[in-house]
Amino acid sequence: MTRPTAEVAASGPARRPGTWRAVAVLVLAAVAVLVPLLGPSAALRGTGEAAAPGVGGVALLRGVLFAALCVPAGELFVDRLVRRLPDAPPERPAGWAVFAAAAGFVAALGLASVVSTGNLVPHSLADVDVGGLYRSRDGRLALIEVNAFLLAGLCARSRRPATQAWPLAAVAVAEALRAHPAPEHGPLLGSALTLVHLTCATLWVGGLLHALRMLRRWRGRAAGAALLGLYARVAAVLLAAITATGVWSSLRRMPLGTVLDQLTTTAYGRTLLAKVVLVAAVVVLALWARFRLRRAADPLTAYVPARAEVAVLGLVVAVSGVLTALPLPIRWT
Repeated sequence: MTRPTAEVAASGPARRPGTWRAVAVLVLAAVAVLVPLLGPSAALRGTGEAAAPGVGGVALLRGVLFAALCVPAGELFVDRLVRRLPDAPPERPAGWAVFAAAAGFVAALGLASVVSTGNLVPHSLADVDVGGLYRSRDGRLALIEVNAFLLAGLCARSRRPATQAWPLAAVAVAEALRAHPAPEHGPLLGSALTLVHLTCATLWVGGLLHALRMLRRWRGRAAGAALLGLYARVAAVLLAAITATGVWSSLRRMPLGTVLDQLTTTAYGRTLLAKVVLVAAVVVLALWARFRLRRAADPLTAYVPARAEVAVLGLVVAVSGVLTALPLPIRWT
């Protein structure tokens, strides 16, 4: 007589988790926006370095661009892993590639407008010199990114969505070239390291996000644990490549004898240190998820640390946007 009915039992507890999830998403979204906007000023405080105008906005746009690159690349990556599972259910979550391409297009367009004004913040459409983009290396790279996101969105809507891999690759190459201008010492090596680093990070972040969405769609079926285990094995290789290229790139900009000083006295070093701490937290969560996959009675309990992992990876993407907008560290000799 005192036992709740099925309708009450189903409706009562379901609201609270849904409410908490909505609040958590809103908080994470706010943090993801505030980190690029407020991060540069916090990193520059007391360093004596001068940032470019509108550095907070540029960091935010760069973070959105990175996120827009991760989402469709992760979907393509995980869909390929799913095809390797013999008993994969036919259900698939709705794709976010079109929305990601739209966000990437807007972010790339905003960054192109900044480049067109000589890396100054345009105050009106009259300040934007579209023709000037064709006369500079950075301008041409910015146009490539704008057009690539537009093409990626069209490919995502086509009958062959896998073709969006090509314009997404063009964005990654353009970003790698932009990060290492010709006057830099060894720009081709720097671009190659950045390309590998960005590609692996994109697959890691976007792949985990889509894998978790796939698990939620499959509602606890055995194939979910198999997919998460398959992703974890590939992610270990991606993490090794990310670590190697990240360390190498950092040592090219901060020689070994100056790393400890520049990690605390330069804005670039401080932001890099924050990124390293976040990545270390991600590694701990990934190891926790892997432990549950192997040892827990229910391997799908790995979903909890994996969900926390993707949330922290979102912060890593936001911090990466800040890192690209800050002045480069002093190369002491």
